[in-house]
Order: sequence, then structure tokens, then C-alpha cells
Amino acid sequence: MSELVSFKCPNCGSPLMYSAEKRRFTCEYCGGDFDFETVQNADVNADAEFDWGDYKENVSGESLEGTVSYVCRSCGAEVVTDATTAASLCPYCGNAIVMEENVSGLIKPNGIIPFRVDKKQLKEIVANYCKGHKLLPKNFITDQKIEKIQGLYVPFWLYDCHADGTMGFNGTRVRAWSDARYNYTETSFYYVECEGEVGFSKVPVDGSMRMGDPLMDSLEPFDFSDIQDFAYGYLSGFVADRFDQDADYCLPRATSRIKSSVATTFTSAVRGYYATLTPSRSNIALDHTQVNYVLLPVYFITTSFNGQKYEYAVNGQTGKMVGELPVDSRRSTRYMLGIGAAVFAAALAFATFIL
Repeated sequence: MSELVSFKCPNCGSPLMYSAEKRRFTCEYCGGDFDFETVQNADVNADAEFDWGDYKENVSGESLEGTVSYVCRSCGAEVVTDATTAASLCPYCGNAIVMEENVSGLIKPNGIIPFRVDKKQLKEIVANYCKGHKLLPKNFITDQKIEKIQGLYVPFWLYDCHADGTMGFNGTRVRAWSDARYNYTETSFYYVECEGEVGFSKVPVDGSMRMGDPLMDSLEPFDFSDIQDFAYGYLSGFVADRFDQDADYCLPRATSRIKSSVATTFTSAVRGYYATLTPSRSNIALDHTQVNYVLLPVYFITTSFNGQKYEYAVNGQTGKMVGELPVDSRRSTRYMLGIGAAVFAAALAFATFIL
């Protein structure tokens, strides 16, 4: 049976893309550029220097008492809330959910960011999000109806660490001059090494399989200075998703985000001194590692317009909203024709000026 081979960036651990034109591997995250031999020989999968050790010592083993669990028979989602809150619909698929009588394995979170945005503010947030989008169908903003609002606490793992290491680059500087007969260009080649340390606090990775990483990334940032000690009262009126991806499962994504950030920081420190700069090697170690389990607030909103449903998500702390909006095809056509006419007029005016 054939195996699918995936190469990772030697600098930041992100997936590499092969360029048929360059016949080289490139990293879109840190800008690394490598030949096949470099990628093949690099021991990119052995993250010995990224030994997180006993990083989970902060995660409480205390069970979560005084809560009830609901399970969706349609999509398998399991949510938790306090005993006084009645939940009837799944926040993910909208189907009915039923109470689970025997709940085990619930871990008490280290902390929680309570909902700071009130449900009454969401109508205004949706309207403001839609404003400025010129290609929306006519009357979409005024006639769009909010059908469902679900406040959900999403499980997150927050990773802390200290990164220390070096990163090497191949750089060039270009000098140009001329005399009465010739134009000259001198290119000097350098090997540059950057050494430093970077501290990371509360690098977030969501622990829910049903929450898409791009969606949760787009809702960032959260203000983690607002994290409160977990109290059951915060669940009143809301539900909390039960994590189904533990800290070990989410660790590779946290490591990838950290490595990518370190590479970006080191690259930015030396980029301005050279005409071109290509990462060639890195050696970064982590220590003082730990992780905490927290719940972060997110609203899910379902609206309807002309028989169509639209889904949005809102950061329950900051009010930041994400979601796809419809595009009116006729307005889009007129808009593109208007741009084309403006470009043509500008080109014609320029040609007339030249002539």
C-alpha cells in the first residue's frame, strides 16, 4: 500500500509546499525555501528540543459536579450546563438533544472568560457587520431575521512556554552604481545568525472536534487578562461544549503556532538589513511549559432572509463577528462593470495626455 508523505518546514514545522516552477519546497508561514536534499535530510519530525515535559500538572483532576450533560443523537455533540438551565436544541446542528443521566469524566476547568456581550446587543452587532458591504441583496440588512441565538462556552487549551534558540539565514545585499560607460551591480552574500528568546503565554488551541480551527482563529483575540476562576454560576443560561480533543492531541498545533511565531520574530529582527533573506536552519528549545484548561464564550447566530438561512459566530467577550454574507449577482455585475468603466476612462485619459 502506498503512503502519503508530507514534509514539514525545518524552521517552523509548518507544512511545506512544492513549487514545480522553482523545483524547491517553500513555507508560506515563515518564508523558508529549501531544496529536496535539505528537506529530506532534516530531522523535522523529531522535536526532541520541543520536549514539553510534565506540562499538564496545572490541569485539575477535580470532577465537575452540579452540572447536567446533554447529548445530540444526530451529530454526537455533548454539552454541559448547570442544573437549572434547560437545553433542548443542539448548538451545532439544531436538532433536539436529550439529557444524559450518567455523566463521567468531566474535568473542572482552570478558568473561564464569562460572556461580556449581552444577547440584546447582538442585533446591533449583526447590523454593523453587514454595513459597508455594497454587494448585499436589497433590504438584506433591514429584512434579515434572527431565528436562533445560542451562547456556547468552547473548551480551549492555553499553552505557556519559554523559547530560546538560534536561527540561520542566507542573505544578500545589493549595491548599484554607474560611470560614463557602464552600469554596475554588486551582490554580496551573507550567512546571518539570529539568537534570542521569546516568552509565550496562553497560546490558544480549541479542544472541540466540531469547532473548525479557521473559525476559532478568526474570532481571536480574546483578552486573557479577563479569565476568572471557574464558577458554576457562569454556566447559567448557557451551555458548555465538552472537550473531545485533549491537551496531548492539541499539542502539535500549539507547537506549530509557537514555532511559526518564533520564526517570524527572528526573521523580522534581521530582515531590514538585507535585500533578500532566506531561512536556512533553526535550533529552538522550549522550557517552563504548562497548559491550562479554560472555557471561552462564543455566540452562534442563525438568521433568515428570503427563505435562506445564514450562520454567524460572535466572540462573546469582544463582540467580534465572523460569517459569510450573500452576494447579489446583479449588484455584483454592475459593480464590476463600474470598475471596468473607471479603469478604461483612466487609461484613455492617460493615453490622451501622452499623445
